[in-house]
Formats: sequence, C-alpha cells, structure tokens
Amino acid sequence: MCTGCPVRTECLADALDNRVEFGVWGGMTERERRALLRRRPTVTSWRRLLETARCEYENADESDGGYAAAG
Repeated sequence: MCTGCPVRTECLADALDNRVEFGVWGGMTERERRALLRRRPTVTSWRRLLETARCEYENADESDGGYAAAG
C-alpha cells in the first residue's frame, strides 16, 4: 500500500516524531516503529534523519550511475 506513495518518508517521520501508536504509517506497523524507536532512542528529529538519509542515497545513486539502487 505505501510502497509507491510519494509522501512515505514524510508520513513515517511524522509518526515517529509524534510517537503515533496505532496503524500503518510510512509503510511501518506500530510494532516496527516501536522497535525502531527503542533501537534509536537518541534521535530527536526523525524527519531530519530520514530526509538526510534519502538525500545521501539519491546522491550516491547519481554518482555511481544508478548502481546503488540496483543492488
């Protein structure tokens, strides 16, 4: 359901930043989000972390001719 959504990252970040307890947000279940929050308790802004990671991934993909996305 969430795989092709253009706001998936923003949706997940909002759910994590606001500690949303129920439902699927950004492609993650409440159990998956709780586990992630437990593993990374020092993250103060999931929005910033996820957007930074996405930008780094996109830049790596551009610099290697698309091989990062392929495997």
